[in-house]
Amino acid sequence: MPVLHSTKNLHVIEPPTPSREGVGVFEYTDHYTVFHHGRMPDEIPGKGEAICRMAHVNFLLLEEAGVATHFRRFLPPNRIEFTLARTPEAAAASPGPAPSGNRLLPLQVLFRNELPAGSSVHRRLAAGDLAPADLGLDTVPTAGTKLTRPLIEYASTREDVNRFLTPAQARHLCGLDQEQLTALHDTTLTVNRVLTRHAEKAGLSHCDGKAEYLLTSDRRLVLADSPGTPDESRLMLNGVHLGKQILRDWYVNSGNTIPTGKLIADGVPRSRWPRPASLPPQFVPVMSDLYRSLSERWTGERHGGVPDLAAIVATLAGLPRR
Repeated sequence: MPVLHSTKNLHVIEPPTPSREGVGVFEYTDHYTVFHHGRMPDEIPGKGEAICRMAHVNFLLLEEAGVATHFRRFLPPNRIEFTLARTPEAAAASPGPAPSGNRLLPLQVLFRNELPAGSSVHRRLAAGDLAPADLGLDTVPTAGTKLTRPLIEYASTREDVNRFLTPAQARHLCGLDQEQLTALHDTTLTVNRVLTRHAEKAGLSHCDGKAEYLLTSDRRLVLADSPGTPDESRLMLNGVHLGKQILRDWYVNSGNTIPTGKLIADGVPRSRWPRPASLPPQFVPVMSDLYRSLSERWTGERHGGVPDLAAIVATLAGLPRR
């Protein structure tokens, strides 16, 4: 029985043990998520395969650049086999001393190159949670500001409401030493550089993204998840979003936002959360074309029958905002 993740199903082929990693297969589905709600009502045909093919190319690019990843092999059209580590909860529950390796870190390392509309940075600046100096800027940035150097941030991943963390807090949460934290930072910069250069070659902007890591049984840091896909990175073409920000904006503008933060704070069990509204019927085929065309441009593969990405972006302008 597969384990259902937000947009992927996990099939455990060989379970990890305290002394060695296991083997898993991610099946990329046509589901999408916004607002940390989990799977939304609609499926977007072709999204899973499109994301999987992009992830495959990204793993090859990153490994060529010397980044160790959990990737093992591509299983067309929409599955990837990977090295499977223990979850932080399973590692902590193991008998004996505190676990040192063979575990997924409960951390995401975020990288930011640009600050487009929709970036959480603008909200955090307005709330006083960030200052322009934290971004290396003298004044509050406008939407679309490009940073002179990438901004690296840390956040938790396995909490009801994930938190931004200082480097010291991230190190403590993951049980890393200073050398490992430095390696985490430097590897993330390499990941960002490789993906940003590839995006530029494809005529796209790679505005921001995130990386997750596991620590092997011999305490090596290894890149995990699916970096550089539109589920993990913010990609744009000529200032237009090419991913779930389009869907998020519709929910916000139409008054159908899901207040997950308040529901969690109020202790409302997920079984009692309101069912999200479905997308307008016009959205699904356009988003399907968008993901498939973006994948073709990113991977250089052609599977036929997909409009050009620029034409799809033009179509997006005609979709209902509310």
